[in-house]
Order: sequence, then structure tokens, then C-alpha cells
Amino acid sequence: HLQPRKPVQPATVPLPTNLHNNNAPTPFTMASEECHPSDSPSPPISVVLSVREYFLLTLTTTQFVQNSVTKINVLLRWAKIPEKSLLTNEEFVLSSTAVVVTLIGYYVLFGKRHRRKRKVLAEELKSAQRQVHFLEEELLTAKREDMLASPSRTQRKSREIRIFMDGAFDVMHYGHMNAFRLGRSLGTYLIVGVNSDESITKCKGPPLMNDKERLTMVEGCKFVDEVVPNCPYIMTSEYLDWIFTTYDVDYVVHGDDPCIVDGKDVYESAKLLGRYRSIPRTEGVSTTDIVGRMLMMTKEHHLRTRRARGNSIGSLPNPGGVMDGENSDDNSDNEILNENQDDDLSVMTAANYNDSEEIGVLGHQSKFLTTSMMLRLFSAGVKHPEEGMKVIYVDGAWDMFHCGHIKFLEEASKRGDYLIVGIHGDAVVNKRRGSNLPLMNLHERVLSVLACKYMDDVLIDAPAEITPDMIASLRITEVVHGTESDDSSNSFVDRYRYPKEMGIYTDIKSPSDFKLDIILSRIQKKQAEFQSKIDRKKKAEREWFDNKYQNGEKIINRPTN
Repeated sequence: HLQPRKPVQPATVPLPTNLHNNNAPTPFTMASEECHPSDSPSPPISVVLSVREYFLLTLTTTQFVQNSVTKINVLLRWAKIPEKSLLTNEEFVLSSTAVVVTLIGYYVLFGKRHRRKRKVLAEELKSAQRQVHFLEEELLTAKREDMLASPSRTQRKSREIRIFMDGAFDVMHYGHMNAFRLGRSLGTYLIVGVNSDESITKCKGPPLMNDKERLTMVEGCKFVDEVVPNCPYIMTSEYLDWIFTTYDVDYVVHGDDPCIVDGKDVYESAKLLGRYRSIPRTEGVSTTDIVGRMLMMTKEHHLRTRRARGNSIGSLPNPGGVMDGENSDDNSDNEILNENQDDDLSVMTAANYNDSEEIGVLGHQSKFLTTSMMLRLFSAGVKHPEEGMKVIYVDGAWDMFHCGHIKFLEEASKRGDYLIVGIHGDAVVNKRRGSNLPLMNLHERVLSVLACKYMDDVLIDAPAEITPDMIASLRITEVVHGTESDDSSNSFVDRYRYPKEMGIYTDIKSPSDFKLDIILSRIQKKQAEFQSKIDRKKKAEREWFDNKYQNGEKIINRPTN
């Protein structure tokens, strides 16, 4: 019953009607397109899905993901989580990716907001600091005018206004010098009493510096006209009466932080007589802070620059009389150490530089705001050298500006008519001396030297090597160097090469052998005692500032410097 199969007839393919169109598709071209679908562009969604599958496949099979999921599931089983709710490799990868993408997106969209806000706050701080300095000077001017109009002054118009200040001035710093400047601005003649070693020892323990060393520092300050030695640490009414009579003092001046000893105001008698005036305390610096730097051995107080060092001379804002120099050949000595360390820009430093200067710091320990106005005030009286003057140049770190520096600058000033003091930058000093030196940053050291009566001008951020161009620009007649130095004997051996070749270099005998090492050794011998003392004083200072700015002015025990 089998039927013979009919032969299959070949299917007839209709030919295109438009044979004249060469671009018309033919069955062969259509078949070719069907056989090679990959040549046509894939939809975007398929590309995303393919990438997602590849991403998941790659990550879910890694050992890290598998170990992480295993450990997480162990914890989930211990917490009695059902097996069907345990974490899978794919869920772990997707959730982790979502978190990372969210954080990155937040940083890209909102992360720079904090930088912008910090920049705005820095500008506001800069403006506020300028306003504070301006108002302080206006207040002091008003006080001065009030004293000029006082009855006692009216009766003695031809006499100067004599101001008296006192203190221990142990480890004297630019905060003390600024207090002298403010005190003298209230009158025309400043007399400073220096507490004796004996009285200081009775009240708060032996000072770090002896009588002679502390007297030398006070006498070397250009804002001080006369010094009274052996003053008692606790001022009695009898002693103040003696000061008024003996030195013909008009007013006693002290900082605005209350001075209370044994529950009594030290200056109560002067206040009752109407012969007491206060000055704003120099905030951001104290002996406690400086001694703390020696004990902690950190570099947080150093300034750090990340900009190209094309200008070694006068890199800080020009404070009126401070000299600017020519561009000097840059060298590695002026480069900052640890260039790769990425430190945040502090408000203190950002407030004092414009956007074109990329300035940073190694930390934020030094809280003193060095504004251009402060530099101008310390530069009062600085003038350019006149034609024909013999210009003497001496350079160094001038760290912890001490009595040895004062004596040497006094000796150097006798060799000519005009003394320029070069001050090396923090990086140069640290490269030469190592450790956490300098203990005072460049701004602080500049203010200290500017307050010295024996200098005529300073060269800020002075280059390590003295070049012929620098000698010609500053019209230097002689370069001097002392026999005593805080530097090692082999540091920068050739930095005086050009002055020696020109025959203008001179070694002079240092009148004092006092050096920074002496201060450090004294601190180290009494480290435990100083550490305990610093902790107590820091607590007292913190309480005083909190009371002053948050709860109003409260009288508490005086944080002595």
C-alpha cells in the first residue's frame, strides 16, 4: 500500500520587479544579512546587560567575595536567619557596588562644597582679624587721647607719658614683645620691670632663664625704653607707690587677662587711683605652647609651601619697610621636605595668602595669626639705607630668639651703619638641623627679629647661599658670621663662598656662648616638672579663653607666661 513519493518541485523565487535598481535587495543579500546578525548595531540595553553579567561573573568568583560572603553567612546562621535569606555572592557584589558608587557620586557632587566653605571661612577670618587689629589700635589711640586730656597731664603738658609694665618674661617670645608694643603705644616712654629669680622661684618655681638672660632680652627690645631689675613677682600697693614716685610713672599697664594672686587683684591699688590701663592679650602664643613644642618634638608649627620657589627673598607680604629682594637662583635647600605628604590647608595659613599662592602647613599647633598689619606694626621705624651707608648682612635661623642672638646682633651692628638680618625659611632650617627644628616657624621668627633694637631691616625667607646678585641688590658692604652657632660646623660649608671670594666676609667673635642647645638641655633636665606645669597652665588658659569668648569675662587665676 505504499504510495510512491512525489518528486519535490523546486520552489520558484519571484524575481524583483524593478530590475533596473541595482541597490534593491536580492534574496541572496537578505539571506546574507540574516546569517550575520552581529553586523547590525546591538540595542543599548543589551550592551548594559552584557557588561553587568560580565561584571558580576568576574567579581562573584573572586576569593575575596567568596570568603566575605561565607563569613557574613556564618554570622547570619548564628543569628538564626533562614537559609533562604542568606546572602549570595551576587547580592554582596551589587550592594557593595551601590555603596561605593553612592560615596563617589556624593564626593563628586558635594565633596567640594566643604572646600568652598572653608575658603569662605578663611576669607572671613582674614577680614575679621584685620578688623580686630584695627579696632585694637583705635582703642589704644582713644586711651592715649584720654590720658593726654587727663588733669594730671594737662598740668604737665611738656612731660612725656610714662608707662610701666612688669613680668617674668621667662623664655621671652614675640607675644611679650607685642605686649611691649601695645603698652608703649599708650604713652611715649615704656619702663619694664623684670621679676627677680628669687621672687619667681617662691611663687611658681625656678625660671628657665636667669636674671641676666631675661634682662638682656627685655633690654634688646626696641619698644622698651628703660628696664627695672629685681621687681617682685607679686606687686604690692607699697611697691607700686614706689614705682609711681621713683620713675615718675603715669600709668601701669597689664594684659586684659585678670591677674589674681591669693584671691586678690595685684593691680587693685593702681585701679583705685585711676592709673591702670589694660591691653589686649596676644592670643595664639604663650610660653606654655613653646615649651610644649620642645617636649612633644613635633613639626606641627612649621610652615610648608607647595609652590615653585622662584622668589627666595621677601616671600611674605611686604610689610611696608621690609625689603624686597631680587629673584635668586633656586636650589634644593629652599625646597620643602616631604613634598608628597598631603596636608590640609589650615584656616590660619589660608587666611593670610591669596589664591595664587598654594600654602600649606604641617599642622595647626601655632594658632597665632600673622597678618600683614601685624608685620607693619612690628616694622615701625624701618627705613631704607641711605646712600653711602655701610650695610652689614648677617643671616641665620634665629630660632627661639634668645640672649645670645641679642648680644651678637648688638656686636654686628657696631661694624656699620645699617644691619640687615636674613632669616632662613622653615625647610632650610629643618634640612640643616633636623628633628623638629625650628621650634618657631618663619612668621614667628620674623616678628621676634623685627622687635630687636639692633636690626635695621630683615630679609624674610633668606636664601641659604649668598649670591653676587643678592649682594649687589641689597648693597651689602660686609657679610659677618659669629664663632658660636646653633648649626653644625659642616652645614652649608660653601654658602659664604661668594662673599669670601669678594673679600667682604668676616668672622667675628660671638660675645656670648648662649645657644639653643642650652635651652633644650635645661628643658630636658626638668622634663617631668615642665610637663606637669604645662598641663596645668594649658587647662587654665583654656578655661580663661572659654570664659572670655563664651561666658563673658570672668576673673580667674592668671595663666602666667
